[in-house]
Amino acid sequence: MIVELQHIRAARERIAGKVERTPMVLSQSLSDRAGRPVHLKLEHHQTTGAFKLRGASNAIAALGAEEKSRGVVAASTGNHGRALAHAAKLEGIRAVICMSRLVPENKLDAIRRLGADIRIVGNSQDDAQQEVDRLVAEEGLVMLPPFDHPDIVAGQGTLGLEIMEQVPDAASVLVPLSGGGLATGVAAAVKGMSPGTKVIGISMARGAAMKASLDAGRPVQVEELPTLADSLGGGIGLDNRLTFAMCRGLLDDVVLLAEEEIAAGIRHAYGVEREIVEGAGAVGIGALLAGRVKVSGTTVLILSGKNIDMGLHRRIVCGETIAERAA
Repeated sequence: MIVELQHIRAARERIAGKVERTPMVLSQSLSDRAGRPVHLKLEHHQTTGAFKLRGASNAIAALGAEEKSRGVVAASTGNHGRALAHAAKLEGIRAVICMSRLVPENKLDAIRRLGADIRIVGNSQDDAQQEVDRLVAEEGLVMLPPFDHPDIVAGQGTLGLEIMEQVPDAASVLVPLSGGGLATGVAAAVKGMSPGTKVIGISMARGAAMKASLDAGRPVQVEELPTLADSLGGGIGLDNRLTFAMCRGLLDDVVLLAEEEIAAGIRHAYGVEREIVEGAGAVGIGALLAGRVKVSGTTVLILSGKNIDMGLHRRIVCGETIAERAA
């Protein structure tokens, strides 16, 4: 099973009018630092504050009437849950979002306001997934996972179509990497349109499940740890059907960042670019500032989300040293 350019183009038609075509801007400060043009894809301007609305909207639109009548359920670190709740509300169907205790309260509040049923289970996304499995078995809900699903990947891939239309000479694209839904969708679109463009996954050093799995040559379980990039937490699933293989086949590299490097990305985004982004959305900037990525041509950084607790954001931009994500 694989998602290709044709599936992504079909997804764009399916979600037309349901998601925003987000802006692309040139960062003069990062371009000066890199010595090459560096563009920022402002996906955090998306309706629900993150890219996840693309995949959720496509997956729900692809459901049949009987499936919609049963309702949908998913495990989430926050942004997928918010996107699924939003898309389900537009369709008038039930949504249940299962999350661990590590999900920040601001993300829980946003999902509650959309009318979804929230279940808090355990201390990891794997724990939350057990509740999803129970609801599917006992109540018949339709599972729409955050990444390992072809309609989710195809929906996220519409972001890659926009990138190549907006910056057709892109030599590299830096994409936040967690379970791989965004990274694989973007990579399939980008390489489908421009095979020579490099796609580099960026994640945090604290509990990067996809990187550990790629290194091991198979999906592995990792401890889920507090991190500023909380949206990148969680496992990829030991029975991963899609995104592990696609990451292995499509990503040119994976780079891991320390917490302070993520914090530096958040600070730069706010202080220089005048953009509020969460840790997961700042990893591309953080990687560039830290010199972890060698820029050889026009580069695009995806600012994937803005759903950060503003108290935490204030502490970071004021220069507080971050050892791990604050409670």
